[in-house]
Amino acid sequence: MSTPILQVKNLGMRFGGIKALDDLDLDVNSGEIVALIGPNGAGKTTFFNCVTGIYNPTQGDVVLTPPGTPAIRLNGLKPNQVAEKGMARTFQNIRLFQKMTVLENVMIGRHCRTNSFILGAILRNTATRQEEQETIHKSYKILQKMGLEKHANDLASNLSYGAQRRLEIGRALATEPFLLLLDEPAAGMNPQETQELIKLINLLQREGQSILLIEHDMKLVMELSHRIFVMDYGRRIAMGTPEEIRNNPVVIKAYLGESADA
Repeated sequence: MSTPILQVKNLGMRFGGIKALDDLDLDVNSGEIVALIGPNGAGKTTFFNCVTGIYNPTQGDVVLTPPGTPAIRLNGLKPNQVAEKGMARTFQNIRLFQKMTVLENVMIGRHCRTNSFILGAILRNTATRQEEQETIHKSYKILQKMGLEKHANDLASNLSYGAQRRLEIGRALATEPFLLLLDEPAAGMNPQETQELIKLINLLQREGQSILLIEHDMKLVMELSHRIFVMDYGRRIAMGTPEEIRNNPVVIKAYLGESADA
C-alpha cells in the first residue's frame, strides 16, 4: 500500500492548562475524500490550524508526502511555507478580499507559484509580463471550474454567499495543492448551494484532488467521504467508512447522548 500523503501521529495541542488535542492520529491517502467530524468544541478547527502552520503543536508529528517526493515534516513551518509544500485550506469564516475582483482574489492565490519579484514588477520585463498573463489565464480557468467566470470582474463582496464559498475554494486551488483542506464548506448554505458544492467536490476528486474536510452536514459527509474520522474532546473516538460510522454506538453517543435510539 502506498504511503499516505498526510500522516498525523500523536498530535497534541495545549493552551495553558487546556488540552485541545490529545494524541490524535489521522491519515489521508492520495485521491481520497476524508471527513473529520465531531460535536462543537471537539477540536476540529484546532487540528486544521496545527497541520497548516497557524499553530505549532505541542506534541506529535505532521508529515506531508507529496507524490513522487520525500516526506516533509511540517511542524514549525509557517502557513505560506505549508502552502508552498502543496497543502491549502479554506476557513470556517469566509476570508476573501471583498473590495477586490473575483479574478484578483484567485490571482492572489497564485502568489506562491510565481517567480516575479519587486524589481521585475517595476521594470515590467518580458518574463514578468508572460508570468502575469499565465496567472490570469490559470485563474480564469479556475473560475470556470467554480462556475464563477461570468463574475470575474465583479467585486467579491457582490457575490452571493454560496458563490463566495466557491471563490474561496478557487483561491485555495490556485496554490496548486495536492491536498485541499475544507473547513465547514457547506456552513450557511441553502440546500441548492449544498448540492452544487457536492458536485464541485466530486468533480475535484475525480480530477485527482485529495480532500480533507470538516463538516457538520452529515448528508454531505456520508455522500462524499471514503473514510470518516470522528473527534470528541480533542481525541479520535472512531474511524471508518460512512456505513461503519453511521452505525457506531460510540459516535451515536457522542452526538446524541447516552441512548443510541435517541
